[in-house]
Amino acid sequence: MKRSYFIFILFLFIGFGGVHAQVQFEAKVSKNKLGVNERLRVDFEMNQDGDNFNPPSFEGFRVVGGPNQAISNSYINGKRSYSKTYSYYLTPLSRGTFTIGQATILIDGETYKTTPVKVEVTAAVERPKDGDNAEYVASENVHLVANISNTNPYLNEAITIQYRLYVSNDVNLTRGFREIDTPKYADFWSQTISNRGNFTVYEGEYNGRTDYRYIIVQTTVLYPQKTGKLSIEPLTLDVPIDVETNKRDLFGRRLMTRVNKTISAGNRTIDVKPLPAEGRPDNFNGAVGDFTFDVTTDKTSLDANEALQLSVKVSGKGNLKLFDLPSVKLPSALEVYEPERTNNVNTQADGMRGSISENYTIVPQFKGDYPIRPITFSYFDPKSETYKTLSSNEIVLNVINGPVTNSSGSETTSTSKNPVVVFNEDQFKYIKLKTNLVPITQTPFFKSALFWSLLGGPILLIPIFIFAGRKRKQHLADIQGNKLRKADRLARKYLSEAKRSMGDKVVFYEAMERALHNYLKAKLAIETSEFSKEKISTFLQQKGAEQSTIDTFISILKSCEYARYTPASNVTIQQDYDKAVSVISTIDKQLVR
Repeated sequence: MKRSYFIFILFLFIGFGGVHAQVQFEAKVSKNKLGVNERLRVDFEMNQDGDNFNPPSFEGFRVVGGPNQAISNSYINGKRSYSKTYSYYLTPLSRGTFTIGQATILIDGETYKTTPVKVEVTAAVERPKDGDNAEYVASENVHLVANISNTNPYLNEAITIQYRLYVSNDVNLTRGFREIDTPKYADFWSQTISNRGNFTVYEGEYNGRTDYRYIIVQTTVLYPQKTGKLSIEPLTLDVPIDVETNKRDLFGRRLMTRVNKTISAGNRTIDVKPLPAEGRPDNFNGAVGDFTFDVTTDKTSLDANEALQLSVKVSGKGNLKLFDLPSVKLPSALEVYEPERTNNVNTQADGMRGSISENYTIVPQFKGDYPIRPITFSYFDPKSETYKTLSSNEIVLNVINGPVTNSSGSETTSTSKNPVVVFNEDQFKYIKLKTNLVPITQTPFFKSALFWSLLGGPILLIPIFIFAGRKRKQHLADIQGNKLRKADRLARKYLSEAKRSMGDKVVFYEAMERALHNYLKAKLAIETSEFSKEKISTFLQQKGAEQSTIDTFISILKSCEYARYTPASNVTIQQDYDKAVSVISTIDKQLVR
């Protein structure tokens, strides 16, 4: 008896050990030896789903893509097969031997780690110059170039960096490229002018070849905030490229193959010059550009205690958002309030243009003439490499009526506020002393119309609440109607992105195909992006969908694939959208019945 009990315990522990041994989590690399100019793919693969995935630091490499997640979940002869992979694309930073460290993940409450993988990085290798190699053809015919308007600017002088994507006539480029790494511009004030969705194709020249065309991916305006050599991080794109092959179709036309390439504009360095110390005015506050300066008032003749507006305005081209306007000094007899700043600035390809202004509200307290002394504004002109000083005209305020003061009329800055001092009774002459008061006849509230309305109103509202409650119960009891409304909302939810992109055929059909897959993923908890159309059809049949509905769903998926490469009108796009809404609603009703 004891022996059989011991054997049972032994088998139990062996069984638990077998369960843990079934979990696999490993790191795989595309190659263990590569050149410094090549890319490395690292896959972290597991056979059970887990949480809290932590990748290694990838010391010695720079991540140019990822993490990309792929899930495979299939049933073969009743046996479930599951695989989940996190993929990264790396480029080496230098030569040497590096170790891809351990990644960790939590599966069923236990932490699993991958085995470290050693990778050797050698000198740059010569890539195969085979005209039949699609990777080589794509890399030789598509280039991302960063054009900088000025590599030796002054501090706070505008420069423009324009990213151009050059494509030769030997390959075709779709608009499906995406940004992998976006520059941060840490030492600059920056504003990006994106051309996404509004590309214009230009004829251009690259390395002496004239058979190139290019598009402007984006334009960024930079104002350097430090002097010395500053590094501009590269813009990196993932670009799908269609390359001709030697294979031909039935009509003799060459077939195309698609290659995804990671293209970088490369690091750029600019040398920022400090502003010259010689000739710098004392009131210079960092303005760089070409400006005009004005100080104006909306009136110069008024009464005491009457308000006027004074405006200090700088207009032109330069770093308008990066400096302060000069302050205003006023006589102490003028009460001045904090100014309101107004920015009317547009950032164009060559920098900021427009105007900035500060508007002061001024209230004179006493009768007399008050001069506003000229105000000066200084800026640095990078074209002439000199400082320039502009001065406003003197403004005299004539206060006609009001109390008289014997004060000296000393000036004060705009930030000070002076208390109102009462010198004589004339200051109260604007207060109205005579009134026309009318007695108020008050009606008793008790037993008034308002009294009975407030008393009987709640009683009259009871039948309305009862009627509304019955209607709500009828609405909730309408199960079929609620299902129809829920299905329609779900369909429009997943297709909302496609509807916003109806003006662009390629983007519309990509969004609609993604919406159809996301719908099945949300509704049936499956990753359909890894399924073929036949598997999707079989899965929907198992869940109770009708064959006609399944055929319509599959036909829409095929339309999404074909329509990207064939002409399509606005009418066709609208019809495909309506058909997608209808089929999602139909599937939703059939699966919940």
